Amino acid sequence: MFRIRWPEWNAVAPAPRQRAVDEAAAALKSMEYTPNGRSGLVSLLGHKGDLMLIHFRDSFDALNEVELALAQLQLAPFLEQTTSYLSVVELGLYSASGQLYGSLREKDIAPGTPEWKEQVEAYLAQARKTMEGRLWPDIPARRYVCFYPMDKKRGEEKNWYDAPFADRQRMMADHGFIGRGYAGRVTQIISGSIGFDDWEWGVDLFADDPVVFKKLVYEMRFDEASALYGLFGPFYLGLQFRAEELGSLLEGRTPGFGPEPAA
Repeated sequence: MFRIRWPEWNAVAPAPRQRAVDEAAAALKSMEYTPNGRSGLVSLLGHKGDLMLIHFRDSFDALNEVELALAQLQLAPFLEQTTSYLSVVELGLYSASGQLYGSLREKDIAPGTPEWKEQVEAYLAQARKTMEGRLWPDIPARRYVCFYPMDKKRGEEKNWYDAPFADRQRMMADHGFIGRGYAGRVTQIISGSIGFDDWEWGVDLFADDPVVFKKLVYEMRFDEASALYGLFGPFYLGLQFRAEELGSLLEGRTPGFGPEPAA
């Protein structure tokens, strides 16, 4: 997330301003569709920043390349980074893993044994194969974007990590049921950040109607997993736009969001 240094930027003469815009737009356009991931641009609403860049890549090395390349742009001195978030896309497997562990118990395969580890790894390998599209998602072509980080409570009275697995499995199933009710209206991408950032998960929501974000998050506040254990970080909301519209943003106009370019 970046805040544009508007006074300094507006003081730049037209010719060097245009060169900086052209260079940055070209660089970001080349990042929008790459063999190892996608990038998206968001014009942020509110005081937390003006520009949010979303980078999906297949490795931290590739993310570092993006970050360093952007830092070399002529536009970089006019962008003040307000925050960032690092995470990896992950899938919740509470229901499936519960069934797997139950099956292994029925077969008298003890946890931690070589046979148990072999069975679990075989299952995870199959899951990675069948869910590859969800593990390596595109950035949805939807106008509005909402991002927020969150934790599960670890307090003295309520601690998610002390709750029995069966209880967590049940609560996450109820939580997921609410989300599925918004299928077609919201695209959700969950990423895990334990050990990578200050929060435990990041949530990206994409929709064509921003009001649906409020409805979804509000409804989820009443399910047990959120009401008792959810801790929410700051919310960032904005309008997704194409790289070629960067000049509009830097001229103080709302950038457009046309159709995806042809493959």
